[in-house]
Amino acid sequence: MRVALVTGSAKGIGRAILLALAREGFAVAVHYRTSEGLAEATRQEAEALGVRAIKVRADLTREEEVAGLVEEVRYHLGGVGVLVNNVGDYLYKPIEEVSLEEWRWILDTNLTATFLLTQRVLPLMVEQGYGRIVNLGYAGAQNLLARPHITPYVIAKTGVVLYTKAIAKRFATAGITANVVAPGVAENSISKPLQEIPMGRLALLEEIARAVLFFVKEPYLTGQVLEVAGGWNL
Repeated sequence: MRVALVTGSAKGIGRAILLALAREGFAVAVHYRTSEGLAEATRQEAEALGVRAIKVRADLTREEEVAGLVEEVRYHLGGVGVLVNNVGDYLYKPIEEVSLEEWRWILDTNLTATFLLTQRVLPLMVEQGYGRIVNLGYAGAQNLLARPHITPYVIAKTGVVLYTKAIAKRFATAGITANVVAPGVAENSISKPLQEIPMGRLALLEEIARAVLFFVKEPYLTGQVLEVAGGWNL
């Protein structure tokens, strides 16, 4: 099933991943929530690569919209073989200043959205006997280090790792793999502490996309975390 759904793929890391999959011959679904113009531009760029491409809108924190999204992709493209959960907002704020609304939003967009969409796509993957799930994490999240200025974000990304491992173990005999690509500081990151990166440069978006392709192509790797971080957070 050479169909890929990449969340948050109108721009940034998601766009780079989606176009990389399109270059590999996958039909693609460009997901967006508010960036319709950018989503259409990305869709056209993917289509120019010779593959089928659609754009689909959904708020992935709302269960009914997730259900509609999956049905729309299934209707137009036949199913989902590759799911890349890229969506997730970021908040840089001292933990004592974080509001309940902000806390919930960061956990919902990073962790709950990943859960809701994966749960909807899994039955399709089980039925077709094939699936590649790649979730976007955060370099160093599994090290359980204190991050007082991005606490809800790190908690959510640590949850993504644990959820991914559970899916990997549960569906290992169903032709489905689940892995995490964990970027460090990328060229489009909000904060860019270059001095903290041993390699002395930011991650390129295409480097993150290549890591996703690696997991898509490898049938025996599952439950793994691949950091694309230039040695950051070791």
